[in-house]
Amino acid sequence: MSLGTNIVVDLARYPFNKNAFSEIAENKWVKSQWPLVYIIKNDSRKLAYVGETTNAYNRIKNHFANDDRTVLNTITLIGSDRFNKSATLDIESQLIQYLSAENTYILQNGNGGLTHHNYYEKPLYRELFEEIWNRLRSEKLVSKSIEEIENSDLFKYSPYKALSDDQRSSVMEIINALNSRQQPNLFVEGSAGTGKTILATYLMKLLHSPLPAPDEIEDLEGYRLQEYRLLETFQQRFKDVNIGLVVPMTSLRGSLKTVFRAIGGLSANMVIGPSDVVKKKYDILIVDEAHRLARRKNIPNYGSFDATNRLMGLGNEGTQLDWILMNSKQQIFFYDEAQSIKPSDIPKERFQAIKSQSIKPIKLTSQMRVSAGNDYINFVDRLLKCQPLQGLSIPDDYDFRLFTSFREFHNEIVAKEKQMGLCRLIAGYSWSWISKEDKSKYDIVIEGQELQWNNVNIDWINSANAELEVGCIHTTQGYDLNYAGIIFGKEITYNKPLNRIEIIRQNYYDRNGSAGIDNDEHLKEYIVNIYKTIMYRGIKGTLVYACDPDLRDYLSAHIKSDASVKSTTKKQKPEASVFEILDFDKVKPYENAVPLVDIQAAAGNFSENQLHSELNWVTAPEGISIREGDFICKVVGESMNKRIPNGSYCLFRRYSGGSRNGKIVLVESSDIHDADFGSGYTVKEYQSVKNDSNDDWAHTSIILKPLSSEDRYKEIVLIEEGIVNFRVVGVFERVIG
Repeated sequence: MSLGTNIVVDLARYPFNKNAFSEIAENKWVKSQWPLVYIIKNDSRKLAYVGETTNAYNRIKNHFANDDRTVLNTITLIGSDRFNKSATLDIESQLIQYLSAENTYILQNGNGGLTHHNYYEKPLYRELFEEIWNRLRSEKLVSKSIEEIENSDLFKYSPYKALSDDQRSSVMEIINALNSRQQPNLFVEGSAGTGKTILATYLMKLLHSPLPAPDEIEDLEGYRLQEYRLLETFQQRFKDVNIGLVVPMTSLRGSLKTVFRAIGGLSANMVIGPSDVVKKKYDILIVDEAHRLARRKNIPNYGSFDATNRLMGLGNEGTQLDWILMNSKQQIFFYDEAQSIKPSDIPKERFQAIKSQSIKPIKLTSQMRVSAGNDYINFVDRLLKCQPLQGLSIPDDYDFRLFTSFREFHNEIVAKEKQMGLCRLIAGYSWSWISKEDKSKYDIVIEGQELQWNNVNIDWINSANAELEVGCIHTTQGYDLNYAGIIFGKEITYNKPLNRIEIIRQNYYDRNGSAGIDNDEHLKEYIVNIYKTIMYRGIKGTLVYACDPDLRDYLSAHIKSDASVKSTTKKQKPEASVFEILDFDKVKPYENAVPLVDIQAAAGNFSENQLHSELNWVTAPEGISIREGDFICKVVGESMNKRIPNGSYCLFRRYSGGSRNGKIVLVESSDIHDADFGSGYTVKEYQSVKNDSNDDWAHTSIILKPLSSEDRYKEIVLIEEGIVNFRVVGVFERVIG
């Protein structure tokens, strides 16, 4: 069922001032008092406000009397013959979320009234929102696609998220408890994906943005009168409080700081680490991922930890939890004991002692991340506890598969990444991190395929080439992915006679995660929690590979195999339709267009003219920063299949000097013959090796290294001292199609 192809969406733009009011009043949607949505903005100041109304005439008059709105100078009215009151409330909510996450404007909106509105045929109105967004893009009011925005941290962690009924009820419980001032601490509990981080950021925004004035609200449907009064009391009592959001995990903390920088009323310094709480006194501390607060055990920096304990007048037994309790009047802990994954985490017994003296914990139950819902969460929990799975049903549209071929598993994740982005490989600690010291080495080798651990610790999920690396629990906990490719390493196995998961201690390489734990069952509890937590990352799907054959056999009895399920990945588009070839008069070089270079046709003459051919300019890929000199070419063959699947279109930066060592490059030389590209060109990893000798001089060997799962591809060795002439044409940036 569909709203149909004849969706009418009107966008009418006017100056936002009293002189233009009579013209606005003549708009057909305004005159008929039809439900509409509007955006008021100031482009130069990057400010905007989003609203909806059935009485635009009165609502806009009210805005003229609002001091905050007087700095805005244009208004866009959005009307449709398909609008009704429920639809406009929903579309207003979506526009606030997407505009905020696009980060073009700082919104003046509060977020107290955003909620999911259920109404007749609501799913069909998503088509209408998409049409509105496309119209806004076509008129340059917004720039990013819906898909780009949905893959961003600003969207996933925005305090402008519309809350589910479950989440909204939890917020009201928290507000009620804070208003009563009866308890020093509150616990909000929920498994992975129930929206704990969203509620934490939502509360921060709620404390730092005023509610709309009553005369700006036609009705209180979005707020409900009782809730509105609660929020009024809340903001009056906590107007000038000193409040902080504590995030123990470095990577997630960095991502949330980025989000807070982009939200009006919030700032990055509101997001702090546990050691920052000792710098001043706080009225309220909201602690996200509280299960990751640390004690003095198996930590990387004992000196700094001990110094903080001394500052607080504590001995070595002091913990990050103690620092928070001592330096704040009230605490809100977002907690899940099942996500405690290493010995440095404060034991659950300590939290239980605090909870026993508090009001009953607030429970989050709705699964907001994994589209398969709570049955999937319970399925994974029971699966790794080797408990019966009866009564649990995973929806067919959730892609949950087990692979027996690592190459097929890896290729599928790479294909999913090209299709939708935010698809990553994640593994347990079954390999040491040797590439940390030597970037030319590989950490993980499975079935001949070589991979490295994440090259960055902060915001790895969004880093360049993350899809070609393997993340761990510390770089993925708290993040959302479209697809998670989970590698069960060699440290975990299955004992069939005893029907139990077991661990192999010598294959576990996280020193800080195992030192001092003599009991294998205790260590197993942490390792199983790691795998459960990373298996809860995938919104649309979870793909699984197990190194241990006994564990693989166990999992295969409960997870459908890849061989029995047709891949849902879209096939590679035919060459003619991957990019749109632009008419030359429409080309804006390196703005809307990038040259598509036929390397094989170049036949030894990769020239500047080819980069400026009228026939080869194609649409620039969305969501990717383009620089002058960039070009796209198709990489064929299997010589680089560990990094670049055969037939992939890749973005290259034109090489203009600087270090090449360790990078994937496109090389031109009359002395090169590549079986894939033909004479003259090759794509390989560039390695420069200085060869010392007993002669008066030493020379440098240039090695062009294939990154292939097939042994038939050999290194190409070039000698830089004039024996072989070559040039690096471009440096590989990423696979784009």
